[in-house]
Amino acid sequence: MLPIAIIEDQPELRAALADYLCQQPEFRCVLVVGSVEEFLAGASAVNPTPQLILSDIGLPGRSGIEGLPLIRQRLPQAQVIMLSVFNDAERVVAALRAGAVGYLEKDTLPAQVKEALLQVAAGGSPMSPGVARQVVRFFQPAPSQQPQEALTPREQEVVRAIEDGLSYKLVAKRLFISVDTVRAHIRSVYRKLEVNSKADILRRAGRQGPA
Repeated sequence: MLPIAIIEDQPELRAALADYLCQQPEFRCVLVVGSVEEFLAGASAVNPTPQLILSDIGLPGRSGIEGLPLIRQRLPQAQVIMLSVFNDAERVVAALRAGAVGYLEKDTLPAQVKEALLQVAAGGSPMSPGVARQVVRFFQPAPSQQPQEALTPREQEVVRAIEDGLSYKLVAKRLFISVDTVRAHIRSVYRKLEVNSKADILRRAGRQGPA
């Protein structure tokens, strides 16, 4: 079983996620808390340590993004998926730069959260349809400007398929490629998101801000 942890400050959602995920035969819930501070205080006392961590962004105290470097410093082998009501490009990229390996919207169904955790364990980088929509917009060039590194036609097809709500398996079926190839394309898309500058991120998210 994969040892997992949940960091979510909303009691009802935290309980719902824990009730579902902790009953799955693939997982063993070792830590369920409401803040980064609680996680850091309890992580060293649990055995085994979490291998997969599902974390909210809007947490009391340190945000999920602010807590990511601390979590990864404490548990360098653990992999963190963000679960958030926010799906704008700025937060997606900030989370990835801080060390997240995937990004899901909070209205993701529990069964899909489970699938995302298993995807991460298998080397994937899950992405919700709403996040995929932001990725498509992010890489659309602004007038007289080009992204630092554009998506390939195949990467665009993969992201748009996810935006349509398809699972990795259905994306692979639609594009006549393997599930492993889908995972590789998504990892590449996330990598390209991380290399853009903050000014570029803000511009593509339709915001203004200092570089």
